[in-house]
Amino acid sequence: MSAIHPSTTLSARETLENSIYAKVTLRLLPFLFLCYVAAYLDRVNVGFAKLTMLNDLQFSETVYGLGAGIFFIGYFLFEVPSNIIMHKVGARVWIARIMVTWSVLSAATMFVTSPTMFYVIRFMLGVAEAGFFPGIVLYLTYWFPASRRGRMNALFMIGIPIAGVVGGPLSGWIMNHFAGTNGWHGWQWLFLLEAIPSLILGVVTFFYLPNSIRASKWLADDEKKILEENIAKDGGENKSHSIASVFTNPKVWLMAAIYFCCMMGLYGISFYLPTLVKASGVKDALDVGLLTAIPYTCGVIATLLVARSADRMRERRWHFAIASALGGLGLFLSTVYGDNVVLALMALSLGTAGMLSTMPVFWTYPSAILGGAAAAAGIGLINSVGNLAGFVSPTIVGWLKDVTGSTNAGMYFVAGALVLGAVLALLQPKSLVNK
Repeated sequence: MSAIHPSTTLSARETLENSIYAKVTLRLLPFLFLCYVAAYLDRVNVGFAKLTMLNDLQFSETVYGLGAGIFFIGYFLFEVPSNIIMHKVGARVWIARIMVTWSVLSAATMFVTSPTMFYVIRFMLGVAEAGFFPGIVLYLTYWFPASRRGRMNALFMIGIPIAGVVGGPLSGWIMNHFAGTNGWHGWQWLFLLEAIPSLILGVVTFFYLPNSIRASKWLADDEKKILEENIAKDGGENKSHSIASVFTNPKVWLMAAIYFCCMMGLYGISFYLPTLVKASGVKDALDVGLLTAIPYTCGVIATLLVARSADRMRERRWHFAIASALGGLGLFLSTVYGDNVVLALMALSLGTAGMLSTMPVFWTYPSAILGGAAAAAGIGLINSVGNLAGFVSPTIVGWLKDVTGSTNAGMYFVAGALVLGAVLALLQPKSLVNK
């Protein structure tokens, strides 16, 4: 490719940049998307295992909720260190390490026989996976400027609903088809078989993923130069680059609070959607799996549309706030129509679509004020604090179900958190985040 001359028109430059970014997107995003699907499947398949695991092991709802949630304690403790290490050693080695270790530990969940073993293995799984999601978010900031990150985040983050679309029917089929094979329960086979993709992708990551623009072998030198120039121009004067400044920055803690509310919704849905569908009158595990795919399919569509709209309009606050509020409304309505399969699914689809579409918009926020090592620490901090909701949400929902005999009270709590997140999002200065 020939070098870019000063005489090059703006439209020609834009056309060229679009071509280069399309090339980068096609090379990186499908692979990162597959990795996230595998990661999220390993994280939340405990929600499907729950359908029979609790009865087989004589676990209470409280035990399950604590076990599902304790993952995030390990995740919280090791998130920031993991992201800083990735910034230093490179994404290729570190993301490969994360994926291989979590796949082994996820498979090991099949050997759980007691609450203590369940808690330990879930905690260690959180330690192993810490740094994966914020690491990818950070990695994308190395390649794409702020104006393109909403769409890129969306292409990566639709791994969550796709994991639901694919994982629901797959998990239901595994539990039905393999139950009793080799003397193992269906949920044991579930943990074993769904760990295999993560192991394979972890090995592939080591050979496939370049650490940076400069390290990529599939880009020409002038293409690398254009990408690097755009990232440099995107730096901005108001960005913080000091790790220490992250922990004293009120804007970072506000983002952490917003993300915590968002994650309350995500994990309320992820861990309890199969239970909510079953409670509406569906009994067969495969049928539960097929029906859970519907809300996640709606989530895929909403995520892509909202992210595209936010990038096109360069508006982030209201896109997040409206989506989050609609997510809360959907979860509330799912309790109102909980005994009607059709209406419950419509409400859960609204809740899932609203909640999921907040995520790619949200993750344009941190890079607006943070750069360099501070971005690594800040993204890790925000994600780790936010993901504590993964401990709080299932623990409270499980406890409330034991106390009240219903998931309704827990869903009210989760819905309220999403509405609060919408309010907090509007407190951010629009001049800061609307980029």
